[in-house]
Amino acid sequence: MTHILHRSANAVYPIAFSGSGLEIVDAEGRRYLDASGGAAVSCLGHGHPDVIAALHRQLDALAYAHTAFFTTDAAERLADRLAENAPAGIDHVYLVSGGSEAMEAALKMARQYFVETGEPQRRAIVARRQSYHGNTLGALAAGGNAWRRAQFEPLLIETHHIDPCYAYRLQRDGESDADYAARAAQALEDKFLEIGPDRVIAFVAETVVGATAGAVPPVGDYFKRIRAICDRYGVLLILDEVMCGMGRTGTRHACEQEGVAPDLMTIAKGLGGGYQPIGAVLLARRIFEAFADGSGAFQHGHTYMGHPMAAAAALAVQDVIRRDNLIANAAAMGRLLQRRLVERFANHPFVGDIRGRGLFRALELVEDRAGKRPFNPALKVHASIKSEAMARGLMVYPMGGTIDGAEGDHVLLAPPFIVNAGQIETIVERLGEAVDAALGRR
Repeated sequence: MTHILHRSANAVYPIAFSGSGLEIVDAEGRRYLDASGGAAVSCLGHGHPDVIAALHRQLDALAYAHTAFFTTDAAERLADRLAENAPAGIDHVYLVSGGSEAMEAALKMARQYFVETGEPQRRAIVARRQSYHGNTLGALAAGGNAWRRAQFEPLLIETHHIDPCYAYRLQRDGESDADYAARAAQALEDKFLEIGPDRVIAFVAETVVGATAGAVPPVGDYFKRIRAICDRYGVLLILDEVMCGMGRTGTRHACEQEGVAPDLMTIAKGLGGGYQPIGAVLLARRIFEAFADGSGAFQHGHTYMGHPMAAAAALAVQDVIRRDNLIANAAAMGRLLQRRLVERFANHPFVGDIRGRGLFRALELVEDRAGKRPFNPALKVHASIKSEAMARGLMVYPMGGTIDGAEGDHVLLAPPFIVNAGQIETIVERLGEAVDAALGRR
């Protein structure tokens, strides 16, 4: 009997009792290797002593102070660190409690920016299908996750969507990466012209698509073209790096590998590593100046924004990542993970694609490799793989609806940055057993 409304109302979950490094231990003593960081959150694993010590120090000093009255040393130091390492042009930080809050704030910042600068007619948001930007109503409206949106559609603001840059499904036979990148980006300009470019506020995209489609990286110079199109029409570029950012793909920010800088960026999961709820919007100087020189304030706020305990935890996480050179480890272990996944699954009859960057990788499952035909959604292949993996002491992050919100299955892997080569071997071995058990080898 539980009084919690769990994610699945009828599910019976094991009770997580303790955690250390890459492992979580349940109340029955069973051990689970966390190969997904929960949902790409636990970048330092569980029970890191440096983060725990930082939380104790902050709790001894001050647990909470409302940001309408005070700032705190923890929040100021974290913002300094984030600004120091931010993409070009970004030098201010807005601290919130998670990714959905960050995206909601970014959308409102983008709208207020144009109000402050004399273009109040701009109201349209463009994003991509098969994206996920959060579960608050504004973030859900921007996102292109069809099944999450469906029942709440009447409550959502109007938004516009284009196809993602999804090479496995949408790149044509014989089409080069450069040609596909150009075609995929052109869809954005076409959409701007359809709406009326002087009516568009922002284009929103995950730099590397996360849980909805499964670690889908951009192709060629796609984001350079996107940046140029946004600049051509005076539209803000919002990059969602809640899941793929803060070192997950082998660089601090995923957009570094694309050679672009956004106007607004959302971060969260790897920021605090799960030790406290925290997220942030990183904003360009010109957006801050529009607020400062205009109305004097960003018209938004939450009770727990800039929370000192959360800020202290996040700063400690970032200190450990820098001290221990863990982004470099994420890049190196990511290459090993990709190599071992290819060795194990490249010839598997039900694995169609192996993709991702850094420690952000995915398998896309198909019933027919040659035709890329997905499994019947009624089979819930992703759920079967999750169950078989858990039975083998492995946590992975599978999802269905990979292709269009209804069809398609994938398994996402996002192990902590502290993972070592031996643990990579164990992850791939157990995942292989789970996939074979769920699907069989016909």
